[in-house]
Amino acid sequence: MAETEQDLKRQTSKKYDTIIIGSGAGGLAAAICLARAGQKVLVLEQHDVPGGWCHSFYLNGHRFTPGVHYVGLLGEGEATNDLYRGLGIANDLVFFRMNPDAYEHVWVGKERFNFPANFDQLIERLSQRFPKEKKRIYKYLDLTRKVSEELYSLPYIKGFWQKLTLPYRTRHFGKYGLFTLRRVINWHIKDPLLKNILNIQCGDHGVQPRKAAFVLHCALMYHYFQGGYYPMGGGGALIKAMTNAVKRYKGEIRTSTEVAKILLSDDAIDKKAIGVQLANGDQLFADRIISNADVGITYQQLIGTENLSQKLQKKLAKTKYSCTSLMLFLTVDMDVRAAGLDSGNIWMMPNKDADDFYDEILNTDITKGEAFEGMFISCTTLKDPASFDGKHHTIEAITFIDYSIFEKYKHEKAQRSQAYLDLKERLTQKMIKGLEKAVPGVKDHIVHQELGTPITNEYYINTTRGNVYGTEKSLKHIGPFAFKAKSEIENLYLCGASILSHGVAGASHSGVDTAAIILGCLPDDLKAPQEDQHLRIYEAEDPSGYPEWMLAKMKVKKARAAAKLETI
Repeated sequence: MAETEQDLKRQTSKKYDTIIIGSGAGGLAAAICLARAGQKVLVLEQHDVPGGWCHSFYLNGHRFTPGVHYVGLLGEGEATNDLYRGLGIANDLVFFRMNPDAYEHVWVGKERFNFPANFDQLIERLSQRFPKEKKRIYKYLDLTRKVSEELYSLPYIKGFWQKLTLPYRTRHFGKYGLFTLRRVINWHIKDPLLKNILNIQCGDHGVQPRKAAFVLHCALMYHYFQGGYYPMGGGGALIKAMTNAVKRYKGEIRTSTEVAKILLSDDAIDKKAIGVQLANGDQLFADRIISNADVGITYQQLIGTENLSQKLQKKLAKTKYSCTSLMLFLTVDMDVRAAGLDSGNIWMMPNKDADDFYDEILNTDITKGEAFEGMFISCTTLKDPASFDGKHHTIEAITFIDYSIFEKYKHEKAQRSQAYLDLKERLTQKMIKGLEKAVPGVKDHIVHQELGTPITNEYYINTTRGNVYGTEKSLKHIGPFAFKAKSEIENLYLCGASILSHGVAGASHSGVDTAAIILGCLPDDLKAPQEDQHLRIYEAEDPSGYPEWMLAKMKVKKARAAAKLETI
């Protein structure tokens, strides 16, 4: 068969083994594994900095990270610790352990509860608060742990005899695998307040209890049973470690490089991904493509539905994406500890049924009302004490909303309309009033404020309808019903929040899994802990153990900030 002009061009122009679209944690994890295996890897990022949701940015010299608020399983021998050691980036990372007595502060109306970084202590604390539910609390939390452990064990069940006993080895996972969180918790827990406390971390996947898969929520709770950690330097430090690893193995990363479409072969029957076309018209070719963009962007924009099977088109038509959000970024000049903050997160919601509350926030006019009642609040300068300049603290506050009110602004570029700016200002004030409930007086100490909207998410992160967690994490979009890493188009692969799991760690594991498929090995082969790699972890609430280099860094930062204030 005669070679087409495109075939000849591809043969003469092909430079890369793998091109990766998007530099989120998943794309970079895949890039590290493939480059380390000897492949020529190119990572393309449309933003001017790498990282996707994990990137950091600066406002008036103060750092913020939109998508990294805490990471779990970082203790010695735990999954995320092993992942970073396996990727060869652990030595470049420093983490602070958030308040072990209260890494999560739960505010349900006027009720307060603190999540400790210890499973047994959590059971004890809940039992003391709800003595009538004591037996049910133990039974329910023990079930969440067993389901999670069985879920994590699935990749390790191999061989005929082990698979023969699979139903027994995963009996809890199998029994509850197709039920929602609401159904299972209702079978075990009676007190409405206790249900809200146990379900507060639904905010970490963005799905209300009646839609959230029980096994997903189990895995999320399990991820944080031993507490939460925050990277020194914010999410940007994690991305820097990953990009440095990619470059160390001769991989290439290009920012400000938007991909317009994925190039396919001319074969009408057996389509293959052969490269990408950039927004400037340039074409780059590779043996395979990995998309770290969400599935809507990948299939409906970069590939085009006309190139997909009817089955995949129907699946995409039914796909729902996670909720979107407002993110308020504040710099304040106040003593936030005196106001009640520490390195733990605050989850705030009214004392009402969680499903009803989610329905309200996702189906009402968000311009009405004086203040947002439900928020996630985090002080990053307390989570990362090395970032505190001695005077200014940085606060990130988030609330979930429906995308529809921003629909009319989705085609606006960097030059925003006055109507959009007016809406943004109204919502900023509503966010600040909501934050005032947790941090009284904060509005009088704001040095700088900025609000990220769903349009911001689309512009910088390029997510479908500004979603924050990829596909909706309901029963229809996880596990066997999730989109696959190996697509129906030959040589096209996917990774990220819509494939294996969401979150910083979940997306990274997804990237490793996709690389393992390409390399024909097991994911564990790629993330086996390297003996010379070790994470450094310090206490956010106790500086007594900080090394001299860190104390010196903190001293210099405060001195520079003080000198700057004097000149002003």
